[in-house]
Amino acid sequence: METILAPTALRPGADEYAPFYAGYVARVPEGDVVATLERQLDEVVRFFRDVPAEREGHRYAPGKWSVREVAGHIADTERIMAYRALRIARGDATPLPGFDENAYVPPSGFDARPLASLAEEWAAVRRATLPLFRHLDAEGWARRGTASDAAVSVRALAHIIAGHAEHHLEVLRTRYLGD
Repeated sequence: METILAPTALRPGADEYAPFYAGYVARVPEGDVVATLERQLDEVVRFFRDVPAEREGHRYAPGKWSVREVAGHIADTERIMAYRALRIARGDATPLPGFDENAYVPPSGFDARPLASLAEEWAAVRRATLPLFRHLDAEGWARRGTASDAAVSVRALAHIIAGHAEHHLEVLRTRYLGD
């Protein structure tokens, strides 16, 4: 008897996202991506809460973002990817533009805010993202659209969101807080 996986447990194929996102998708463990997104809610908030106050403005090299700016970037990116998922899941075939994350950070004011505030904002974004994915049917998960001039599925966007957070936490652990 063949096992049928729930739509949230299916991994996206390589044809469901641009090659740029492959590293993010690969970071997501096998299984239910919504469960991964739920688990990250507590993990990411706890991670940021444990950053010493004197390290919040740390940059591992000149021209690199601070810990605060990375936290804000994670929230901004999730907002954009969830918006893309919403549009595509609802059958909107309008090609969606890309965004330049490097242009978003300077006017953001992230570095002038406490990390706790940025963590709270990210958590609010994640709490808004979760119901979107929790309540999609199989067709919604499989829908594809165009973003940044590349094909992308809703399933891939959920994995990209989860993998993007994992990627930046690893960068923060190794390049920002490990020295």
